[in-house]
Amino acid sequence: MSLKLYFAPGACSFVPHSMLAFSGAAFEPVSVKLHKGEQRSAEYLALNPRGQVPVLVDDGLVITQIVAILLHLDAKLPEAGILPVSGVARTRALSTLAWMNNTVHPTFTHVFMPEKFTDDEAAQQAIKRFAVESYRGLLSEIEALAANAAPWLTGDRPGALDAYALTLLRWGGIAGIDPTGFTATWALVQRFAALPAVATVIERERLQLNLYRK
Repeated sequence: MSLKLYFAPGACSFVPHSMLAFSGAAFEPVSVKLHKGEQRSAEYLALNPRGQVPVLVDDGLVITQIVAILLHLDAKLPEAGILPVSGVARTRALSTLAWMNNTVHPTFTHVFMPEKFTDDEAAQQAIKRFAVESYRGLLSEIEALAANAAPWLTGDRPGALDAYALTLLRWGGIAGIDPTGFTATWALVQRFAALPAVATVIERERLQLNLYRK
């Protein structure tokens, strides 16, 4: 088995990065430095013409998009517990994963890169202000999920939803939202970050969990 994961420190690629580490599977992590524009290099664009992370290469098969990568890894590494195996628990987990990816994540993009949506500087500031408040509300929804974690978002085993919750709450600090104010999610994040395999990924990516500055 040959697995290679292209990730960017602090990006959503943390989710499959931590899941691969947690699984114990052998894989090659390849850091893509977005601030240096490495995602726009000819070599990287040959892998993913969209210039995005993550990218998973599995024995020559190139897979992009975080949900597709997680589903592929879940099928390949069922012992990792990336998602619940079956039934209502799996359906609910997939629903939450899709929501995190198609609603919460893009809302943060409006905060972090408003220039993607308009070239009008005044409009960019308006988009950012509105998106910050929307993002705060979405983090409150994650907080409600975390308050009922048992002890993880999908039950008795940590998985992809916990990794995504860590990423999204961490981004809250970038948006000017104090992550410690979401007490249940912050506690969940601390538990997840303390897992030895996850701690290794956090060290590799050199992540600071609380980026909030008053």
